[in-house]
Amino acid sequence: MSVEQIAAEALLLPEKERADLASRLLRSLPPVAFDDDEGVAEALRRDAELDADPTQAMSSRDMDSHIQQHRKS
Repeated sequence: MSVEQIAAEALLLPEKERADLASRLLRSLPPVAFDDDEGVAEALRRDAELDADPTQAMSSRDMDSHIQQHRKS
């Protein structure tokens, strides 16, 4: 399968399974040599938190709603 075919199939997965796949793919990459804004480190920290407690997960709909509420503030 090509990367495009794999990506197309992955996008058909339910949201939770796509998130799990993305997490697994990120963990398979080597650590970043440097990250000036620490964004990657923060993403990995949050990923580990979700692995430890999946009940913290938020749907994309809830996240969008949360963002919209904070924009109004």
